[in-house]
Amino acid sequence: MSPKLAFVGASTAAAFLSMSSAAAVVASWSITTAFPTGAGNVPTGQNYSVGAADAGDQTANSELRSFHTLAAATYTSPAGNGSQYSFSSNNWSIGDYYEARVSTSNYSNISVSWDQARSSTGPASFELIFSTNGGLSFTTVANYTVLQSGGGGAPGTWSASASTNPIYTSSQALAGAEDASQLLIRFRSLVGGAATGSNRIDNVVISGDLVPAPGAVALLAVAGLVSRRRR
Repeated sequence: MSPKLAFVGASTAAAFLSMSSAAAVVASWSITTAFPTGAGNVPTGQNYSVGAADAGDQTANSELRSFHTLAAATYTSPAGNGSQYSFSSNNWSIGDYYEARVSTSNYSNISVSWDQARSSTGPASFELIFSTNGGLSFTTVANYTVLQSGGGGAPGTWSASASTNPIYTSSQALAGAEDASQLLIRFRSLVGGAATGSNRIDNVVISGDLVPAPGAVALLAVAGLVSRRRR
């Protein structure tokens, strides 16, 4: 007998679409390499970059960097939050920031998580902002307070040999950051700090749901009809 076609209901098609979308790490930085040290070698200046993400699906053309108004800013890599290194800098002014850059093309439901800490005289008040148009405009997501690591009154101390202390970890959904050819995420200081006051960031992870490619979506239409041969 000739094959017959059986229609697959909307619930099955929806399940197929759900399986076609998968949560993924778009890009993440765990600061795997120590910064230069020693007289004349320690990085200084308005900008410093740790380069591309060390993990994730979109490491190409990604970057984690810092901007400081003062050229006297110094960049070091002390112990992270349960990891060997972190991205640290001093000489903070209002408006200085850490910035993660990555493509979120074909990703939805973007979110970011990160660990951040400061010294006793480092800046404590920050805002999380992002841009999808190359920095022409930014969306403010949240204001937050950075906790002190080490010293009197600090809730904990960052250590490479200890487990990650979750009290220093923040996470935030970024509505509107999906499917961007270039997403800029800034952790921007709202206050200044003492010249030697430091602030450090670690374990920056940008996540999202992978959207099915056009070819997969076309298959979804075909999946509505399933041939079933009967003898």
